[in-house]
Amino acid sequence: MLRILLTIVLPLALWVWAFVDCLTTPEDEVKHLPKVVWVLIVLLFPPLGPIAWLIAGRQRGFLRVAAADGYPGHPAAEGPGRPAGRGGRPLAPDDDPEFLASLKKNDKDHESMLEQWEADLRRRERELRDRDEPEDGRKP
Repeated sequence: MLRILLTIVLPLALWVWAFVDCLTTPEDEVKHLPKVVWVLIVLLFPPLGPIAWLIAGRQRGFLRVAAADGYPGHPAAEGPGRPAGRGGRPLAPDDDPEFLASLKKNDKDHESMLEQWEADLRRRERELRDRDEPEDGRKP
């Protein structure tokens, strides 16, 4: 049973996993050779192709280069509106001074709008009271 596992199942699982990983890896993360060549190497050389792909074919971990998708730690994740914190990681919104300043500005805008609504409501209530009161000043 162990012999079957080591000679058939394990290499087959490695081959399938490396093939799927090679197909789903973005082109900008493939190293040394074009992606099509890596797919052919993984397919045509079953024990050695997947091992070569795992060792030399893809950038892994902290070695990844800037990508447009903005992984944390990538230079693409930084820029206007996405400042970097310690270690090149983007700041959380509550740590970003620009974001907090925009919240304060929005709060001031909302406060002024609320004050306008309250003033309008008081004016309308006053108009309704004046209209309901009789002209001789007596209350009904």
